[in-house]
Amino acid sequence: MIALAVSMGTLFVWALVAGRLARWSITAPVAMTAAGVVLTAGTHPLVQITLTTDNAEHAVEIILAVLLFTDATDVPAGVVHGQRGLLTRLLVLGLPLTLGAGVLAGGLLFWGGGWWQAALFATVTVPIDLAPAAELIRDPRLPAWLRGVLTVESGLNDGIVAPVFLLALAGFEAHGGVHEAASDQVGDAINALLWAVLAGVLVGRPGGWLLRRSWLAGWTRPAAVRLGVLALPLAAYALAGELGGNGFVAAFVAGLCFTPYSRALPGQALHLLEDAGTLLSLALWFVFGKVVTQAFTGDFDGRVVAYAALSLTVVRILPVLLSLRGSGLERNDRLLLAWLGPRGLASIVFGLLAFIGLAPVDAPAADLVGQVMTMTVLMSLVLHGLTYGPLAERYAAARERAEGGGDGGAAGAAAGAAPGG
Repeated sequence: MIALAVSMGTLFVWALVAGRLARWSITAPVAMTAAGVVLTAGTHPLVQITLTTDNAEHAVEIILAVLLFTDATDVPAGVVHGQRGLLTRLLVLGLPLTLGAGVLAGGLLFWGGGWWQAALFATVTVPIDLAPAAELIRDPRLPAWLRGVLTVESGLNDGIVAPVFLLALAGFEAHGGVHEAASDQVGDAINALLWAVLAGVLVGRPGGWLLRRSWLAGWTRPAAVRLGVLALPLAAYALAGELGGNGFVAAFVAGLCFTPYSRALPGQALHLLEDAGTLLSLALWFVFGKVVTQAFTGDFDGRVVAYAALSLTVVRILPVLLSLRGSGLERNDRLLLAWLGPRGLASIVFGLLAFIGLAPVDAPAADLVGQVMTMTVLMSLVLHGLTYGPLAERYAAARERAEGGGDGGAAGAAAGAAPGG
């Protein structure tokens, strides 16, 4: 309980001075992480957090379930329709290429660990989450279409990578002989994903239809609708568990099935879900502070720094630029989309789940996964935090010069419409 009290107290203090701290780019995730590092460090820390328990694993999975459901519902329909070609390039071509590059980098740097370990590293570090740079999607210096594309990519990227992460974790466990029936691990993971899809459909589609029908018929109220929406990801998670499926994948599928019906609900229908997701995510950033202290107290593998640097640069940038060839986007647009891929909550959650699953049976592998995740997220906070402001300013200046010079393509982008992809 003291961990909850201290983390929420930290959040409250940050809320009192958020405006002043914003001058130094100290966002809520940064403040919560710093508090987690300070308060959990040392041999006798003020706050004790134990990560390697079943309760910790279930708590992390429930948080991820809520966040993935929110990601699936936080996809602007107008952006998906208007930028369908561009999003297809990023998610259907760019994402697999990025995963492949991440696997290659991990396999070459950590040769002794094998390709399943490299796949696990890639799925932990590739997911894009704009939590470290949430102000990005509200910055008017960037055109609305670009911010919308980043929002949709961030939301769908996490959900698409989630089942790949589960397969990579199962494959790594099987390869390492963690379980007696190692050959069945990947098959069990595939079965869990199929049951998760079924659970998500069974909850998301009927749940969305019933809420919409009840609202349009005048049988319910906005406050009740908000509670009903919040219940859906938790119901999908629980049903998947009963069926033998994966709960957080089920929540993401439920969110995708629910989204078409949500557009007929009142405007504030998702507010409670979003607020709960934000609060849970900030608590997770506090826990991340504990992971930081743990990652740097034992033997540290220097190759982790190289892998994190590659993951944030070459592994992300080259596949995205390749996927955008022939899209009609201006060079500055392509470079900005390629660079702005900060790692955040999804990487933390996947890293924690891998650490919790591996720690009891393969402590060195668990520590290495924790170090890879920690270094990637920390470097992302620094790199994207320091470069975002100057890049946005230069991008806005380039748009103004293009408009003044009569560049029709750039002027169109500045007006908020991306060239067709």
